[in-house]
Amino acid sequence: MKNLLLLIAVLCLFVQSPAEDRPNFIFFITDDISQEDLGCYGNAFVKTPHLDALADRGIRFNNAYLTISSCSPSRCSIITSRYPHNTGAPELHSVLPDDQVRFPKLMRDAGYYTVLSGKNHIAKLTETFETISNGKGPGKSDDWVELLANRPADKPFFAWFGSSDAHRGWAIDDENTTYDPAEVEVPPYLYDGAQTRADLADYYHEVSRTDSTMGKLIDELKRQGIEDNTYVIYMADNGRPFPRCKTRLYDSGIKTPFLIACPGKIDPAVTDSLISSIDVGPTVLELAGVEADNQMQGVSFTNILADSTATTREVVFAEHNWHVFQAHERMVRMRDFLYIRNNFPDRQSLCTESDPSYPAGEELWKKQDKGKLNANQQDIFLIPRPAQELYHVGDDPDQLSNLASNPEYQEQLEEMAGLLSRWTEETGDTVPTDPTPDRDLAGGERNPHREFPGASVNAGQNTAKGPISLD
Repeated sequence: MKNLLLLIAVLCLFVQSPAEDRPNFIFFITDDISQEDLGCYGNAFVKTPHLDALADRGIRFNNAYLTISSCSPSRCSIITSRYPHNTGAPELHSVLPDDQVRFPKLMRDAGYYTVLSGKNHIAKLTETFETISNGKGPGKSDDWVELLANRPADKPFFAWFGSSDAHRGWAIDDENTTYDPAEVEVPPYLYDGAQTRADLADYYHEVSRTDSTMGKLIDELKRQGIEDNTYVIYMADNGRPFPRCKTRLYDSGIKTPFLIACPGKIDPAVTDSLISSIDVGPTVLELAGVEADNQMQGVSFTNILADSTATTREVVFAEHNWHVFQAHERMVRMRDFLYIRNNFPDRQSLCTESDPSYPAGEELWKKQDKGKLNANQQDIFLIPRPAQELYHVGDDPDQLSNLASNPEYQEQLEEMAGLLSRWTEETGDTVPTDPTPDRDLAGGERNPHREFPGASVNAGQNTAKGPISLD
């Protein structure tokens, strides 16, 4: 009898050990928030105390780049660890094909409890997540603590929490910080007027709501006594929903806040090392002890988590595809420079947030009609646009001074253009001959998709990573 009881005890320990030994993960992805809009990134106006505290006890990445600044293709890129034109879902509202890898599915197969709550915007993910919720409340986050509290106790967990903050339209509540428009700092590429200030103030309210949600999640981890065994990641899917931000390849659109913390496993630090959003999947899988899939084009940056001065990649790439308005731009960032190639230079670079549909856009267009804008505020009205753009991001953080025609930077321009051409060739990117047209905003078809970038060369099956180092 004693031997039987001993055997049962040993078996119980074996069954419980995965949940005890393997780390948990909270992946908190926000909607439409630029990196510069958190306190821990130097914004003295917005109140984000919980995110600032997360940054203080973890690693803050100063150079984390998305592969695209567009909601659904960005999320599809993150979950597959593949560039948008390689996912088969590179445009807004396109659905991820079933044959594309999903890194949380690999975790589920390895014994993790996987849950998604809030914004999906990817595909039907019933095989990827055991539990799927549409979320509750204005940020679709009101059931997240409950889901953590009621999770299976015998499994480690991976929680994909998709906030709908700070996506338009604004949902102002009584619980979170409200802001005085008079105190807002207006970016130099927007018109500094009453409409824009009020619009930004409401936006910051939703940014602060994501902060409050993070505080509640951390409190729940502490209540369960698992904070020291849970990696918490916070990032966005694209930049703030304002003109010259969302969808665009400037830092205001393509650079994401990226914080990761796990007390006892990550020492507090700030890093300037480059990472891409397609690197999230391989990193999480390595931390979980799960093998990555060879379809993944991203690379793990666990070495940076161990040493904030380390590097994983020396170059990142990004895309701008159809997002209500036709577009085909490509970006490469290396060293202190950012290069953009525009394959449709005869078109305005617009999205819904930069047309007159919303207050900041409306005010910009009104002032343009009256000749009241300065050169920095006229970007979205340019026709034609530069076919090439080059910026020194250290000297020009808002990317307002195009160096492409400056003879002093021609060597840099040629190097980056060549690097982008190599990435285009290796990963199978193409310029569609029958591109998706602008959506008819007066009641036209919601998804008038035509030829996707990369479709003509079957890029959805291409697994080449493209350049990672400059060697």
